[in-house]
Amino acid sequence: LKEIPDPPFSLFVRGNLPKGFNMVGIVGTRHPTGEGIKEALRLGAECAQLSLPLVSGLAYGVDCFSQKACVEQKGVSVGVLACGVERIYPKANATLAQKIIGGAGCILSEYPPFTALMKFRFPQRNRIISGLSRSILVVEAPKKSGALITADFALEQGRDVFVCKNILQSKRNEGSRMLYEEGATAISSISEMLEGASF
Repeated sequence: LKEIPDPPFSLFVRGNLPKGFNMVGIVGTRHPTGEGIKEALRLGAECAQLSLPLVSGLAYGVDCFSQKACVEQKGVSVGVLACGVERIYPKANATLAQKIIGGAGCILSEYPPFTALMKFRFPQRNRIISGLSRSILVVEAPKKSGALITADFALEQGRDVFVCKNILQSKRNEGSRMLYEEGATAISSISEMLEGASF
């Protein structure tokens, strides 16, 4: 994180932050299609199978589906919050957060404990997701998705940006198609992503 233009002053962590710089960020819409859910689950599981820690925002949709699949396959995941680490947002993902911590991963935030959730903190959180990741994969994202903010941070930080080839034509994937037209690489698997990234 010291490499990024606006590094956090500190990090508060519950669990174990993976060592090294070989993490993959997987992000996407909070309202994925059925195909988007399937791809998030498949790609999250593949991260576990390849022993690549998965970073995401623990949000509804693509984030939590990919992280859920990762920890169910005994993989390591990192959930980045936009509030203090003693609270989980959304509350519905509290069980997933415990599984992430119990699976040798962690929940982290740049905000001190008991910091309230506020809308402007989500974009700030996204720069940490991309900053921790060697590469960012946008699974499914409409035009105004927060995942596109993460992709913009990734480009600013010199990270590789990928989109999911299998559902590029999804009705909720206008944002990913825009990234693809602007030069992001479309991939079908994490293994394929590794071939085109600087791991």
